[in-house]
Amino acid sequence: MNQAAKPIPAGFTEQQLHTLFELISDGIWDWDANSGYVYRSPGWYAMLGYPSHSLDNSVLTWESVIHPQDYPRVMAHFEAYITQRNERYRIEYRCRCLDGSYLWVEDSGHIIARNADGSVARMLGAHRNIDAGKRLVEELEQRNQSLESQVAERTRELSWVNQQLQRQLDENRELAERDALTRTANRYRLEKTLQQECERARRFREPLALIAMDLDDFKPINDLHGHARGDAALIEVTERIRQCLGGRGLLARWGGDEFAVVLPRTTLEHACEVASAIRAAMAAIEPIGTCQLTMSYGVVQWREGDDAGGLLARADQALYRAKADGKNTVAE
Repeated sequence: MNQAAKPIPAGFTEQQLHTLFELISDGIWDWDANSGYVYRSPGWYAMLGYPSHSLDNSVLTWESVIHPQDYPRVMAHFEAYITQRNERYRIEYRCRCLDGSYLWVEDSGHIIARNADGSVARMLGAHRNIDAGKRLVEELEQRNQSLESQVAERTRELSWVNQQLQRQLDENRELAERDALTRTANRYRLEKTLQQECERARRFREPLALIAMDLDDFKPINDLHGHARGDAALIEVTERIRQCLGGRGLLARWGGDEFAVVLPRTTLEHACEVASAIRAAMAAIEPIGTCQLTMSYGVVQWREGDDAGGLLARADQALYRAKADGKNTVAE
């Protein structure tokens, strides 16, 4: 070694210095950059499971035991230190043991002498076995990842369950507000929707119309042709009404053979035109035996002070007038 390039701290021999490093680390190394010679302590060999001084005393030995995945990172860090771009050299990486396994070490070093041109003359360092701590951290990270994965999976399961519950609630709500036979809105939904529309009409001063409809002389159809045929007739009637509405308003079954249509933002005049269109569509339905399906219509428009009950009552009164006028007619 170039002894001129390796000053020993005052009061220490080189052997004493190595001994001190051995006491505070698991293995030491001493690199003479001018000759390429690297001293590695018996502790360093023992840490990795090699017989003492069984490997070449060169930097190639060090490079050969670094894990391939860690090698680029270690070399970059080392180069940055010896070229004075990093203030210190300390890094963690894996070293290959004699049995082929890898051991995590913390490698730290310090340049203790430089040549006249500023290049490294001598560097002294120490390895510390940190494998147990590293593996514990890895194990904890794996457990944490496993826990996070379980939480994520459980979250997905709960989300799916919530979606199913919400879907079921929506279906139940739909069933609770829908007539089982005609699949139109039922009386409950009619009254709820009508109340909401009355509030909107009052708040925004928008027109709102209601058509009350009742099949004329429907009882003989059930009596002569049976309730199954009567149910089929009710279904056909609702389909004709739907076609006339074209997606506007709310069609509801008010009672047995009574129906209602809520028409938001619709004037009385326009609602009467809708009722007349439904009346014309009814005329196109084939008679059931000798019975021709017709309906009577009561049409009203919301006015100040009306609530759902009041509007329905006025529509019902208009419907009675249509019946009294000879049926199959529209009354306001």
